[in-house]
Amino acid sequence: MRVPLSRIAHARSGDKGDASNVGLIADSAAFYEVIRREVTADRVRGHFRDVCRGEVECFEVPNLLALNFLLHDSLGGGGTASLLTDAQGKTHGQGLLQLEIDVPDELLR
Repeated sequence: MRVPLSRIAHARSGDKGDASNVGLIADSAAFYEVIRREVTADRVRGHFRDVCRGEVECFEVPNLLALNFLLHDSLGGGGTASLLTDAQGKTHGQGLLQLEIDVPDELLR
C-alpha cells in the first residue's frame, strides 16, 4: 500500500547556514527497514527539487531507527542571507513526511 511517511514515522529538522538537516525516525524496526529501502538520498533530492539546489546526503542511525538527511544549498543562502520568506529548515521535516512510499500491507495492520 502507498502511504505518506507521516503514517509510519516522524521527523525533526533544522538548519545550519544554507543546509537543512532532516531526521526521519521510524515508528518501529519493521518500518525502519522499509524506510531504509524506500527513502534514498536521490528520492529525497527529487522530493525537494524545488528548494534543494545541492547534494543530499543520507546517514543511517540504526540504533535510533532513523535516517538523517543533509540537504545542501537548500535555504537560499540561509536565514540571515536569504530573501526567502522562511529560509530555515524547520519546515523540511514536515515536507518530507508528505512523501509517499510503498509499505507492505501486513505491516500496516
